Amino acid sequence: MAAQFPPLEAARKDGLLCFGGDLHPERLLAAYSRGIFPWYEAGLPILWWSPDPRCVLPLDAFHLPRRSARHLRNKPFELTLNAAFSEVIHACAAPRHEGGGTWILPEMAEAYQCLHHMGYAHSVEAWHEGELVGGLYGVGLGRAFFGESMFHVLPEASRAALAGLVALLRLRGVTLLDCQQETPHIMKMGGVLLPRELFVQKLDQALAPEHPAGTSYRHGSAVDPFSGSTSTDVEQTAVCGAIWQPWHERYDYSLSSGSWALRS
Repeated sequence: MAAQFPPLEAARKDGLLCFGGDLHPERLLAAYSRGIFPWYEAGLPILWWSPDPRCVLPLDAFHLPRRSARHLRNKPFELTLNAAFSEVIHACAAPRHEGGGTWILPEMAEAYQCLHHMGYAHSVEAWHEGELVGGLYGVGLGRAFFGESMFHVLPEASRAALAGLVALLRLRGVTLLDCQQETPHIMKMGGVLLPRELFVQKLDQALAPEHPAGTSYRHGSAVDPFSGSTSTDVEQTAVCGAIWQPWHERYDYSLSSGSWALRS
């Protein structure tokens, strides 16, 4: 099915590659594996994009603005993974201002919930006093994660979710965090723009099945994204599988250790 997409070089200057098709899981996975993503509004056919340049967030360059880091240290949120995917995607789909529209249409939300049930789409949730106040969702393939959207109800909640995501991606050995398009929000936290050709090279490397399915690996240290400090006495264990191996686990973020742990 990947061959049904035109070559990336055929994309327009604004990144539009083609239109039409459907949002079936096989097509979405084929698209993401080539660095293509859907983005369209009501009344339009499905539009498929491959921007040049491409915005990515290098995990080793990620940093929180000082004010945000201080806020999150003083008033931390509870973070979870895959605990409320449906709620997160619907919150992301809500118009950001009165009279505003959304590109996360009902069929789009349904398609990503299907990917979530298959183990490919994931959400990070930020909670305050038992209420969902922020979060994000995206698609994970191999050692690549494609961020889709985020939301917040309370200040800094979406940044907390992103910081938590970065920590988890480091834990899982991810090498590429795709942010698709440049935004001031991402650029302030270490985002960079890559030429499409270089992005595709990094994506191919991230999707290469270097580890057989089920192979585990260990890190001798863990980086706390909320402080930037490194703790050498925290040992993390994760499972890194082949390119199409989904991961269904649920995680909780521990503020005391600054790390993620599988939910028991």
